[in-house]
Amino acid sequence: MTEMTRNTSVMSRNVRGGAASGRKDTRWMVSTALMAAIVILLANTPLGMIQLPVIKATTVHIPVILGAIVLGPLSGAILGCVFGFCSMISNTMAPTLLSFAFSPFLAADLAGVFKAVWISVGCRIMIGVVAGWLWILLKKMKVNSWIALPVTGFIGSMTNTVLVMGSIYLLLARQYAEVKEVAVSAVFGLVMGTVTASGIPEAIAAAVLVAAIGKALLAFVNRQRR
Repeated sequence: MTEMTRNTSVMSRNVRGGAASGRKDTRWMVSTALMAAIVILLANTPLGMIQLPVIKATTVHIPVILGAIVLGPLSGAILGCVFGFCSMISNTMAPTLLSFAFSPFLAADLAGVFKAVWISVGCRIMIGVVAGWLWILLKKMKVNSWIALPVTGFIGSMTNTVLVMGSIYLLLARQYAEVKEVAVSAVFGLVMGTVTASGIPEAIAAAVLVAAIGKALLAFVNRQRR
């Protein structure tokens, strides 16, 4: 009788644990879906994709970074993928001089298709992966959140800029030179100019916004867990 009672108690705990895990998984999926909706909404407003003369500056990476912080690297990767597809669609529907690097539909050949998919989607997935794991590392190091949040925002944003512009330089330097009507040898300087003029201000803005919004989100999540 005692053994049966013990087994029943273990089964009860397992059922409760499974139910709690199921509720956690459901909350995670719903939260990721809500963040994805914000990414899509932002990507389709002027605030999300700011048109510059050659390239589209973005703030869509900010909810990707926030999602990676609050929900983890996997969620960040999913949100980055959503961001990437939004970028691909935007560059296909409203192309600029550099849209061939982001849209496989504007690529000159099959190799260009894979390069465009990597630049538009693959690089954006890495935003969430890097931001998510960096946040986990900083928290394990017990770094204060007021420091960890802006650092994660800055590095996450620079991940986007460095990977995208670096990939353009490594994979599409000749095409970039043709579009800009310069020698291939001048492409590195132009890429670094974009990183400096666009990437660094984006990263600073991300650091500020991630710190402010992230602190509120984390406080809300902690209250929900309690």
